[in-house]
Amino acid sequence: MSYDGFLPFISAQLQYLLNHYPHTIQIEQARSGTRYFPGSLDRFTLLIPYCQDHMKWDVIYNAEFPLAAPDVIFGAEDEDFHPFHAVCGEDGDSRLVKNSLTDWNNKDPTRLLALVIELRDKYRSYQEKRVGEVDDDRLKFEISTIVSREGIEMHMSSGFEKPEEVKFAVPLMDMNINKMVSACPWRHPQKIYLQVIYPVGRKYASAPSAPRLKLMCTPELKALFSIDDVKLPPWLDGMCMAEYLPHLEELLQRLVIEAVTLIDVRRQFIEALAPLLGRPLEADPVFCRKASFLVCSGPFTFMLHVFLSTNFPKQQPSLMLQSTQHFNSLGMPVKSPLITEYPWSPRWETSQMADRISDFLVDESLNFKRHCNESHLQY
Repeated sequence: MSYDGFLPFISAQLQYLLNHYPHTIQIEQARSGTRYFPGSLDRFTLLIPYCQDHMKWDVIYNAEFPLAAPDVIFGAEDEDFHPFHAVCGEDGDSRLVKNSLTDWNNKDPTRLLALVIELRDKYRSYQEKRVGEVDDDRLKFEISTIVSREGIEMHMSSGFEKPEEVKFAVPLMDMNINKMVSACPWRHPQKIYLQVIYPVGRKYASAPSAPRLKLMCTPELKALFSIDDVKLPPWLDGMCMAEYLPHLEELLQRLVIEAVTLIDVRRQFIEALAPLLGRPLEADPVFCRKASFLVCSGPFTFMLHVFLSTNFPKQQPSLMLQSTQHFNSLGMPVKSPLITEYPWSPRWETSQMADRISDFLVDESLNFKRHCNESHLQY
């Protein structure tokens, strides 16, 4: 995100927010609201993670009055959310509770971060209160069984065109995945969540249907572990979340440990290619998901890109050939399509996997050279 165009104090607060917020936060729709300072951006939209979704809050500074605190506009569905409303004292007079806006200092780069954290905490309390007031016996029972778990977020959604439902985001597994990965590049703690969505009813059914379930995770975790490949355990009749979660966590813990061990399996495979293709020009040193080699076939020289999925060796690597001598009309190197069909067995020894790829490249490099020459003639 470029901070060009923002007033200096807004730019400093934005930069501090993005660098220190405990989760990934996004900024979009930066714009100006003043006629007197054209080109000076003083408002934007924050995408703030909550309950495995994003809230869109508009933050409105005023370039003409830089000492003033910003206004924050919440989503249309949250019109009843008033985090800083005045409270009545014992004498009946209303009093403004001290908050992040009452002593605003535009020269302090930490103030926007403090404001966002305070508002998000109050929003979480607001949603917990809304969910707690729902007249649904099943939901009340579910909440009572998981209330002791830390980090659970909940959200009540309703509208004219959609039925009422309650969504839970339940953090799973009390394990530090970051520490399990050597030379871990992740800035934020990596987590896996179960999103659970219940329709809001009025009566407790003797055998209620299973809620909608979906596994979700922090985006960076996908470099290690494919959450989409996990088959959720069945939700049995009469089951509640407190019964379901331990089975799911046991499964996930086993899969995450296996995913960490597969890093070394991929590393050994890349190392096995080196005696046949030469040392990699570049390789992913942490997760070992990609390596590139400079390969010669007679006078023809090309690069071989090897892409490994988290399911390696069950899923064979994808290969791409890139010429170092042929370019298209845009001046870009000629590349082959991804190659995913060639002799492969996950039961082979690592050395045999590397040998078979090297053998495959003998003929494939000739086909690719022919393709490069034909493409070159067309231009």
